[in-house]
Amino acid sequence: MRKKSIRAVFPGSFDPITNGHLDVINRGIKLFDKLIVAVGRSPIKNPLFTPEERIEMIAELIADMPGVSVESFDGLMVEYAAEKKADVILRGMRSLTDVHYEFKLAMTNRSVAGIETVFVMTSAQYGFTSSTLIREVASLGGDVSKLVPENVYERLQQRLKKVKSKK
Repeated sequence: MRKKSIRAVFPGSFDPITNGHLDVINRGIKLFDKLIVAVGRSPIKNPLFTPEERIEMIAELIADMPGVSVESFDGLMVEYAAEKKADVILRGMRSLTDVHYEFKLAMTNRSVAGIETVFVMTSAQYGFTSSTLIREVASLGGDVSKLVPENVYERLQQRLKKVKSKK
């Protein structure tokens, strides 16, 4: 019997992508045949990087990962997942706080679109990281070099210098 090819979408803002996100991607490629890292364009958030810049950074990081791609999307993630013929949504879990939010989101996605969500726990060393926290700490001069990939750290430093020079 032939094994079914399973396609997953890993959605997020990835502003910026963190080592925790990379941890989830590395776990995801062990579980699924195809993994699409889907960079959301949220009208609510005030991003530091454009979607195109986030895609560039992620593309550099996944270049040697067969079966992994990166794209951006607008609108409802479940509609994007359906358009991409995804079998599941991949989500990373960091803490008990994530469980409550992600559970509601997964139940809604299944109810609205019939798509399942697969959760993976991030490694312990990334359990406290978030893009928001990293942006905040870095903007105040804190060292986040161990929390993001090197290419992302360099771009983060450059962007924050540019932002500060405009003030």
